[in-house]
Amino acid sequence: MNVEKIQNKKVSDHVVERIEKMIESGDFTIGEKLPSVRELCELFGVGRSAVRDAITTLKGKGTVEVKQGEGTYIRGFDSSSLFKSQVLLPSLKDIQELFQVRKMLETGMAEMASLNRTDEMIIEMEDILSNQSESGWGSDYRFHMAIAKSSGNEILLQLVEFISSAMKKVMIEFYKHIEKDIKLVNRIDQQHARILQAIKDQNPKAAYQETMDHLAFVEALLQSSVLENA
Repeated sequence: MNVEKIQNKKVSDHVVERIEKMIESGDFTIGEKLPSVRELCELFGVGRSAVRDAITTLKGKGTVEVKQGEGTYIRGFDSSSLFKSQVLLPSLKDIQELFQVRKMLETGMAEMASLNRTDEMIIEMEDILSNQSESGWGSDYRFHMAIAKSSGNEILLQLVEFISSAMKKVMIEFYKHIEKDIKLVNRIDQQHARILQAIKDQNPKAAYQETMDHLAFVEALLQSSVLENA
């Protein structure tokens, strides 16, 4: 395996980045045991303390699991541990997989909402979008949850709530990232308004497409943020 040696600069952070990239590329796979500390030292050309610190960081992020007396194992993506203690953006792969699920669930959810919504639910969604005292992630979360409620499917509501909870920290940081760009904020507001109008008009096809366009737009912005911070 050809691996570039690491230069002396925040060595443990570089080790973390290299291991994460090797997981993404498939060099290390989910469930696989990582090489020993000694082997990782040789692989990356760094000291034992740097490797140990890197493993501690990866454990805190939920990327690896340390089994006493056995070794360190690669974990699958754990949405509940995404963005635990530090303000970090997830990998492109994490974003793609989360939004694949969101697109499958929320487009169908918007279709169902357009058929099942009541006048009271429309008023609730209108109030959320017009509330000037609440913006950013809080308003976004309440709006998408109101659509889920309007679908009339309790299991779907719980699934969307779980995904929203998993993405809470990243979406909070996302809105902080774009809040100074009024054009972007207005564009997202307009997308929400078009989704609501389609639901209000009881147009499932339009509700589906407007939701898909909105999620694709937000996903692209998040991917851009990851690349900027890479």
